[in-house]
Amino acid sequence: MLLAILLPFLSFIVRGKVLTGIICLILQITLIGWLPAAIWAVVSLNNSRAEKRTDRMIKAMRENRR
Repeated sequence: MLLAILLPFLSFIVRGKVLTGIICLILQITLIGWLPAAIWAVVSLNNSRAEKRTDRMIKAMRENRR
C-alpha cells in the first residue's frame, strides 16, 4: 500500500501492468498529477485484492457443493 502511495507507477509495474505503469508515470511526472496517480494506484490495488478474495470465495463455495 505504501508503494502505491509513494511510487504509484512502480506499484502497477510490480503487479505486471507495465503499460498502465507507464501511463501512470507520465501522469505522476507532473506535480498536479501525483495525487490522482496515487489515488488511481491505491484504488487499483484494492480492486485487485478484492477480486482475488472473491475468486477464493467462489472456489471454496464450489468445492463445498461437491
